[in-house]
Amino acid sequence: MPAQRQFGMDHPHYDWSPITTRGVLRWPDNARVALCVIVNLEHMEWSTPEGSFQSRSLAGGSVARPFPDYARLSHREYGHRVGIFRVLDVLEKHGIKATVALDAMTAANYPYLVRHLLGRGCEIIGHGVSVSRMINSGMSQEQEREYISESLKALTTATGSAPQGWLGPEYGESARTPQLLAEAGISYVCDWANDEQPYPLNVPEGEILALPIMLELDDVNAMADRKVDMDRYSLMLKEGFDAMYEDGAANGRVMVLHVHPWLIGQPFRIGVLDEALGHMVRRQGVWAATGGEIAGWYRRNPPVG
Repeated sequence: MPAQRQFGMDHPHYDWSPITTRGVLRWPDNARVALCVIVNLEHMEWSTPEGSFQSRSLAGGSVARPFPDYARLSHREYGHRVGIFRVLDVLEKHGIKATVALDAMTAANYPYLVRHLLGRGCEIIGHGVSVSRMINSGMSQEQEREYISESLKALTTATGSAPQGWLGPEYGESARTPQLLAEAGISYVCDWANDEQPYPLNVPEGEILALPIMLELDDVNAMADRKVDMDRYSLMLKEGFDAMYEDGAANGRVMVLHVHPWLIGQPFRIGVLDEALGHMVRRQGVWAATGGEIAGWYRRNPPVG
């Protein structure tokens, strides 16, 4: 059933929990911060299929142009052809295994990329069908259930295993998405951006955690949407980590960074990611992990006290 409006927090997806009232969360080896990097690989279709929804503010290119918008299409495909390899090289340099949000059309149309990701030990999570088909409340429950099923089947076929995690295209959800994801066997979802620790979502069937992304540190949200310049973005990444590292001494934090190879993988931007990650992993007490590893640890070792 979709969430209904109500007094208080206004929805029943999770129990409100201010971080100051929680027990203490400890990561492996008593790390202060669990660091997860989600790399986004999503296919942009030539034209938005009839009946589907695409964000009007979708980044890429310069401004939206009439069909076919070659500037935006080719700008985004740069990530699949060039940027992804730069990003993975930087993550590998710093001992970080990527969590890759992969949509169904990328899985089907770029088999070389799938093999490459698996060969580098990446965790692959669900990311819908394409960026041109965003989950939205105009879908019926059955349409959304079929959409999720189509996406997961495509990844299972391409990779040989069912994904554990999910990130909706453009963070898109309807009022019923967490329930349908849990029903489909997804164990964690990254669409919610409201915390610095994982937390359980309330679902009638299955079990699912929210693994919150730091939305304002999303490279597209910062540099493409809000026009933050590269120097300031680099400082944001480092200052954000430093604050969480200090807070993590008392209660563990999770820092989930969300990056897009078509943007951060550009030759003049990749140094920003390289420098920031180097700054983070040089500190003692940082656990670099995949989304699935973090969700699994949290389930086995929930906050105490």
